Amino acid sequence: MTDINSSDLTPATRPRGIMPWLRARLPYFVVLVMALVGVAYTSMSGTPLYGYWEVLAVAIGLACIATGWRKTADKAARKQLIVTQSLHWLAFLIAMSILMFPSVNTFLNGPATGLALMLLLALGTFVAGVHVSAEIAVLGILLALTVPAIAWLKQTALILFLIALVIGGVVVAFRPERANGA
Repeated sequence: MTDINSSDLTPATRPRGIMPWLRARLPYFVVLVMALVGVAYTSMSGTPLYGYWEVLAVAIGLACIATGWRKTADKAARKQLIVTQSLHWLAFLIAMSILMFPSVNTFLNGPATGLALMLLLALGTFVAGVHVSAEIAVLGILLALTVPAIAWLKQTALILFLIALVIGGVVVAFRPERANGA
């Protein structure tokens, strides 16, 4: 079975529709969801998932190498890709580990630790994407944008819940009566 790269296809032979587009970007959506799950768990439990963030960073690093590998045919360029991406992600793994040291982590509560780890992962993903692929860079931007979104949602969750209750109450109070004619 051969693997067809969408960039090798001409516009006339490229698959159309939303499903091929979503299928091609499924790994990016999976990473985004996994990062959100990590922040949610860290926020709810109050303790960071020590291995989870490292595994996620390594997975993104491997995805960067795989993406860059497909774009280069030169053996020297591939070797340089492996070395630079390995050093890049090693630096971010070290930064994440420093953030989770007990002496450093005492300054942050659980939700802040989760958001800080997410921000480090977003920065690492964006910078790696600048060198490898625009899609990975966009994933880094999306990861970074979720940090203030999660913080805002946490601060406004109660008010959003109360607004939903009021809207639900108005809908129930003013719904039209149905005649039971049957």
